[in-house]
Amino acid sequence: MKEIKLSTEVAQEVPDWKIDHHTKILTIGSCFAEVLGNQLGDFKFDVLNNPMGTVFNPLTICKILDSAVEEKRPNPALFLQNPDQIWLHHDFHSSQWAHGQGALDALLSDKLDEIREFLSETDLLVITLGTAYAYRHRKTNLIVGNCHKVPSDRFIKELLHFDQIMIAFEQLIQKLIPYNRKLRIMLTVSPVRHTRDTLPLNQVSKSTLRLVAHRLSEKYKHVDYFPSYEIMVDELRDYRFYKEDLIHPSAVAEEYIFNAFAQTYMEPDALKFMKEWASVRDSLAHRPLHGFTSGHLKMLKSLWSKLNAISRSVDVSSEMEEVERRIGEFPGM
Repeated sequence: MKEIKLSTEVAQEVPDWKIDHHTKILTIGSCFAEVLGNQLGDFKFDVLNNPMGTVFNPLTICKILDSAVEEKRPNPALFLQNPDQIWLHHDFHSSQWAHGQGALDALLSDKLDEIREFLSETDLLVITLGTAYAYRHRKTNLIVGNCHKVPSDRFIKELLHFDQIMIAFEQLIQKLIPYNRKLRIMLTVSPVRHTRDTLPLNQVSKSTLRLVAHRLSEKYKHVDYFPSYEIMVDELRDYRFYKEDLIHPSAVAEEYIFNAFAQTYMEPDALKFMKEWASVRDSLAHRPLHGFTSGHLKMLKSLWSKLNAISRSVDVSSEMEEVERRIGEFPGM
């Protein structure tokens, strides 16, 4: 019988390097960077996950990483106070805020220092490119990362040119290479569609980002590309793989893309651990139907023993404390 395929499979090159639980990973970029970082963190990988919040355009991603490496402070001309008296900064996501300009400057500076310190030991930097559209702040004539709902007449929306993005990334890579000789960089184009730009212009934007990623991976041997966008639009070409907004991948799609990532880039031992850890997580999520039974106590003690064995290679202290707390709730314990 002839094999029937119901989707086009996206071929991936087999890398000459792999990820394990000793790999230090930094993610930065669009909301998909955070999704991937959360998935890796859930499986106990050592991840600093999108520490500055969502960053959509590539020039701001480069600016943040450059500021971290070069120990630059946030641009004082880009601070603003919103109507609720909250201080924000146009280079950073609204999750980075404070009640005063000085307090926000200190917060952002600490976060940049954290990135710089982590980058010095990072094995893999994952950069997720969201859109090639960006906003130029009229007053300073600078490309910024976030408009923070400021009136639109204070910005100019523009499609970044391929050369603009390439120059920024090449300058960044040439700083990162001597800063951390072992660093590998993985680029990916976010599968989230930016429909506010219209679907035709979203495709122009994604195409620009994809060409940048391709050229960089061709030019630099330590830069790779992971086809999350291609997996979404080819292997998962159906609206059932989107959330209700028809823009963001569903949980099933996110898991599918992460599995493709894991199968390509992870060591066999790491994959084996992930399978075991999924079982442990299911046990942790279990809640007894009949209260304090001997069977449930036995399960908790068995779970603690599994976690204790795992703790020799991976930090599971919080999970062990939670199991100990549940055991301690039993009468007479």
